[in-house]
This record gives sequence, structure tokens and C-alpha cells, in this order.
Amino acid sequence: MSHTAITTTKAPSAIGPYSQAIALGNTVYTSGMLPIDAEGNLKEGIIDQTHQALKNLQAVLAEAGLSLEDVVKTSVFMTDLEQFQQMNEVYSQYFSDHHPARTTVEVSKLPRGARIEIELIAVKRI
Repeated sequence: MSHTAITTTKAPSAIGPYSQAIALGNTVYTSGMLPIDAEGNLKEGIIDQTHQALKNLQAVLAEAGLSLEDVVKTSVFMTDLEQFQQMNEVYSQYFSDHHPARTTVEVSKLPRGARIEIELIAVKRI
């Protein structure tokens, strides 16, 4: 089974030698999405940053023909877990009825000075 790179201009370009996402069979694995808009601007504050990271992931999933309803697992990396509740409030707006498995960890630093990075795995329903 071969894999296919997923790329969209509606999310920031990869800042290194990696793809925005890879599709393998019915599964899509995204790279971590920073809270950077398609023009390369970093959003400010954990609320706006969480919205932007999730919007970027939506755009990548849409390019693959999927939506957030297809997500089975997310991983959230934050530089300050004191902001967990604010992140969680925004996150719940995107996953209100559908609750994929999730891991949230605090990290010491993220690229571009971001406060959050989110990656996910989605499976196309047949």
C-alpha cells in the first residue's frame, strides 16, 4: 500500500522536510499544526492560537476529503498547561459531539514561539 502526501494552500506550508499530512489507505496522519495562518502569521494568545491550529487541521483534512468527524486521535502540545482550560474550551467547539481520544502534554518550547501545536489521526469511513 503506497502513501500519498496531502498538501493545501489553506494551511501554512511545512517549515521543514515533511508533509502537512500523509494518507495511507483510509487513514490520514497529520503533522503538528502550529497556530500560523496560510500567510505565515503567528496568532497571539492561547485562544486564537488554538482556533488557528484547529482551522489549519480542518483545511488539511478537507483536502483529503475528511472532516473533524473522522478524527480518532489528537495530540496537543502546549508550552503552559496553566492554559489548559482555555485551550479545552476552544477545542470543545470543534469536537462538541464527537470526542476522539486525546493526549495533552506540556513541552518546554515549540517552533516560532507558538504556545500550542496539534496533530491528529483521522480515518475515512467506508
